[in-house]
Amino acid sequence: MAPYGTRAKAHPRGGIDLSQGTPVDPTPELVQQALQANSNSPGYPVTTGTAELRTALKKYSSTILGVSGEFDVLPTIGSKELVALLPFLLRASTVLIPEIAYPTYRVGGLIAESQVIEVGIDPSEWPISDLAWINNPSNPTGRVHSDAELDAVIAWSRKTGTVVASDECYFSFPDTEQSTSILRRANGDNTNLLALHSLSKRSNIAGYRGGFVVGDPKLISKLLEIRKHMGMMVPQPIQLAMVAALSDESHVEVQAHRYRERRKKLAAALSKNGFVIEHSRAGLYIWCTRNESDWETVDWFADRGILVTPGNFYGGAGARHVRIALTATDAQIDEAVTRLT
Repeated sequence: MAPYGTRAKAHPRGGIDLSQGTPVDPTPELVQQALQANSNSPGYPVTTGTAELRTALKKYSSTILGVSGEFDVLPTIGSKELVALLPFLLRASTVLIPEIAYPTYRVGGLIAESQVIEVGIDPSEWPISDLAWINNPSNPTGRVHSDAELDAVIAWSRKTGTVVASDECYFSFPDTEQSTSILRRANGDNTNLLALHSLSKRSNIAGYRGGFVVGDPKLISKLLEIRKHMGMMVPQPIQLAMVAALSDESHVEVQAHRYRERRKKLAAALSKNGFVIEHSRAGLYIWCTRNESDWETVDWFADRGILVTPGNFYGGAGARHVRIALTATDAQIDEAVTRLT
């Protein structure tokens, strides 16, 4: 990507990086204030989370995600560290990942020396494994699983005894479709089910590294015991900032509106240039193609001072697509649209 980035930056009006899903909008004031107010933190943080954070996570899980029955929660250092470590922590010898997927699912399997197998949406075609990942909404495609698809995954998990981890970190950003947590569809039986969530995008606190996992209390207990000894603790000031973030949905709605507006502008400009937009119904990305090599498309954008991500980064099935991030300022999105039109 480096040569394309260099070319994009050389554009007379500067480069626009739409290749990374890094939030650029301000961290909400209430979260900043909570971090500042709790910055005096001389003691070790609690791995399982402070009482305030555990209460906030359980309330969020039940009221927003729709989790019922017996479940537990555990704060994580963002969601990425658990994506990378989960196969290792569960001693998974075989890991299933989506055929078009966030690269860290594969990397996590490699760290654990697991056999990593790419699979499609339909679990009836999946081999028996120790751990299966789903991503809803998907990064990079923005695809949203239907209730029937989630129900099929749950039924498969119950039949095979396989742990299913649902990465739901883009849950807060619907566009034309709202995703559903797998735990809502579990109807109170959360056995072998985990859902991973991140506040990085939801509350624009990627720099804080605050996330959590919710689900099967037996699995959460197992993860907690190992993480205690690994020192995988979310710093206490961050935990209390997370409480503030979870207490408010208005800032999330404002951010979701921003992303919908940015998607609308970019999608219209892309369509005028012959791009077909696929899925892209939620999350932070547009997944599109002109039925050419992804590197040809990356090259085309670089000529216009715009950097996008080639689809092959997410698996061979994406080699004729590119991923375009909506995580740029409104001014940068408007400039990108001008260059495309």
